[in-house]
Amino acid sequence: MTIERMIAVTLAAAAAAPAAAQDAGAAAPAATPDGRGDRIVTIGGGVQTLPRYPGARERQISFLPRFLLDRPTGPMRFRAPDQGTGFGLLGRDSAVDFGPAVQLRLSRRSGRDVPAAVPGVGFTVEAGGFVQAMLGESFRVRAEGRKGIGGHKGAVLDLSADAIVRDRSDTTLFSIGPRLRLSDARYQRAYFGVTSPAAAATGLPVYTPHGGIHAVGLASGLTRKLGGPWGVYAYAGYDRLIDQAGRSPLVRRYGRRDELSGGVALTYSFRMHLGF
Repeated sequence: MTIERMIAVTLAAAAAAPAAAQDAGAAAPAATPDGRGDRIVTIGGGVQTLPRYPGARERQISFLPRFLLDRPTGPMRFRAPDQGTGFGLLGRDSAVDFGPAVQLRLSRRSGRDVPAAVPGVGFTVEAGGFVQAMLGESFRVRAEGRKGIGGHKGAVLDLSADAIVRDRSDTTLFSIGPRLRLSDARYQRAYFGVTSPAAAATGLPVYTPHGGIHAVGLASGLTRKLGGPWGVYAYAGYDRLIDQAGRSPLVRRYGRRDELSGGVALTYSFRMHLGF
């Protein structure tokens, strides 16, 4: 199966979600005086460091937002640190879930991040969907496909598997697992390709990568309740550019194949009646 078809299958599964969600919503219980319809809202912020764009040499320090909705009862909700922003349409009690997902990519600036002759890549909104399955209470697999709107205009597919560990009091949640990242030719040429004009200006060879696996990695996250409404969240990740992305002359001269990321945030939780 080609990369483009794998991404299309993931997006198609998410696109079918609204009808399923409508059926599920019809059967959902209405808010009642006993607290059903209440949610725990967690907000927070901190600092993170990560590459500015795929294959970047320089790192950036930026704000790390944190926002979660959870039920007042049951274990803490698990969310992997590198998954897109979105929501499941079958509910947290479903072993299999799917829904929309969005991620944002900052720009690669020509003349600042790379030589002036190398084309920049604009700010990108990656929109798509995910399909995931819980294999027991402590292991999750997930596929998330997204299409770039503006910017690189390519398609990406992230495959992940996470082991989830909780303490008995459910005050600490830790996760860790491998990552496999795939992309189409448009994405890879935007970030890793070398055009003829860029080659003539920089002395690099012309390089035209195709679609395929562009990175493998590992991601981990930690959520800890500190007592009362306060908590702390931290994550760390590592990606290694491989195959055509790893062989890119642009990455070899001006970037790095090893990509590290991490962050920490302070969180505050409170109960709110939302009616669903």
